[in-house]
Amino acid sequence: MTRLLVDLLFYTGKKGGMESSVRQVYPQIAELRPGLEIIGFASRELVERGAPWFPGELVASGISGDDRVAWARGELLSVSRAARRLGADLVHAPANLGPVHAPVPMVVTIHDLLPFRHPEYLPGPYAPVLRWMNRRAALAASRVLTVSEATRDDIERLLHLDRDHIDVVPLAGGEVEASATRVARRDNLLLSVGNRMPHKNFTGLLEAIALIEPAGRPRLVITGSHGDDPLRADVARLDLGRSVELRGWLDSNELEQLYASATAFVFPTRFEGFGLPPLEAMARGCPVIASDLPVIHEVAGDAARYVDSRSPAAIANAIVEVLADSIERERMSRRGLARAAEFSWRSTAAGTLRSFDRALEGS
Repeated sequence: MTRLLVDLLFYTGKKGGMESSVRQVYPQIAELRPGLEIIGFASRELVERGAPWFPGELVASGISGDDRVAWARGELLSVSRAARRLGADLVHAPANLGPVHAPVPMVVTIHDLLPFRHPEYLPGPYAPVLRWMNRRAALAASRVLTVSEATRDDIERLLHLDRDHIDVVPLAGGEVEASATRVARRDNLLLSVGNRMPHKNFTGLLEAIALIEPAGRPRLVITGSHGDDPLRADVARLDLGRSVELRGWLDSNELEQLYASATAFVFPTRFEGFGLPPLEAMARGCPVIASDLPVIHEVAGDAARYVDSRSPAAIANAIVEVLADSIERERMSRRGLARAAEFSWRSTAAGTLRSFDRALEGS
């Protein structure tokens, strides 16, 4: 029986797509490979929250994923020590970082290379530290997993890894909660989700909303903040208090309700490694307006309306046109559902297991 150690030091309940992916994929992995013994090396926050979704034993690391210094030290040293102590045959580091020396075969999942592509979006000295840690973990790995061809291109070019060493396994949009299907879509309600890092470009979206005449201005809900939302200053500056609702981190049922009731979903990002939120929106039949980036085309295909995320005017025009055209929204909804059906967490789990097998085989 293979014993797999999963590096969950990053998991705090606040890291969006990386946490969504492990929550969705690990139950599927356990079903597909029932003989696999799975152990999670868990952050302090994950131990406190509990993880009913995780199909194995959680081992407490005592390390806080919210403490960047402690997290980095844990990735560099503690994961390898835990692998030896627990007799692991394989390590999976699913969140960009991992040990710089692995005592057993290791698979590292790199979701994006933001510190290399856009260091200006990261605070202070954080970017060079992350670049060093990304590079060292990738070099130590037996296989590197990533979520899109665009990110594989980045890894090959920026980390100088052989392309054959990198496995592309896309994510999925998830299943729709039954309760969400009973919610009627509202007119002129826009939804956008994500953390408040600068590359998510919510300020550009707010500037686009401000360009729409007040009489025809839609209501916009932006979710995903923690604590005091930095977007409040932009909302006040643009006098959008009556048009914009800033929501915090929502539970899955609340988010399902919003996906189901929104007239359209807007994703104005400047950079992504994959683009999970638009795929989640399409899986729920919600029309998507998204940034004209190659990786978003890779995910959404011909189902989305693409815009130049650098231009608030272009975003505003797309919003007005989509909201005014119910026939076009219906077409976008149908195409989105069809496109989302091409992705599944079962396929993600199967591809992840293939990468594990290659690592164990030394190929």
